[in-house]
Amino acid sequence: MSEVKGDEQQSPAQAEFAVIRETPGVSTEAALRRTHAARARSAAARTTAACRYAGVEADPAVVVAVPKEAAAKAANALRLSADALAALVGSAPDPAADGRQARNAAAAAVLAAQIAQSHKGGGQLADAAYRAALLASQAAGKAAGRDGWGANAAFNAEADAAESAAVTAAEAAGWR
Repeated sequence: MSEVKGDEQQSPAQAEFAVIRETPGVSTEAALRRTHAARARSAAARTTAACRYAGVEADPAVVVAVPKEAAAKAANALRLSADALAALVGSAPDPAADGRQARNAAAAAVLAAQIAQSHKGGGQLADAAYRAALLASQAAGKAAGRDGWGANAAFNAEADAAESAAVTAAEAAGWR
C-alpha cells in the first residue's frame, strides 16, 4: 500500500467501513447484521414462495448430493436458506460472514426461482422473476465479496435494491 502523510491508504471498502463505524449510537457490526439478515430473510421467503408456487414443498432436512428432480432441488434450496438464517442467529455479528450468509440465501432463491420458472411453462413474468433473482444473488455476492467484505454501504445498498426488485418480480409472477 502507498503511504499518505505517514498513514496507510485505505481501500474503498475500508474507507466505507470507517464511515459506518464512526456513526454514533449504533454498533457497526450490529447495523450491518440487521442489513444482511433482512436481505437473507427476504431471499429465504422468496425461496419458500417459489417452491410453494411450483407445488414442491420438500423437507429441508433431506439432503441430496446431486439433486436432479425438482423436489430434491427445492429441498436443497430450502435447506440452504434455513442454514443461512440459522448461521446469522447463532453467531456474533461479523460483516463479512453475515454478508456471505445473505449471499447464500440469495443463491438458494435463484435455484427456487429456476424451479418455479419451469413450472407451468414459465412465461414472461416467470422469466423476469428468475432474472431478478439472479441479479439479486449477484449483487449479494458483490456485497459479500473481496471488495466489500459485507461492510461497503454502496454494495449493500445495491444488494438491498436488487433484493427489493426480486421480491417485486416474484410477486408479479405469482410466487407468494
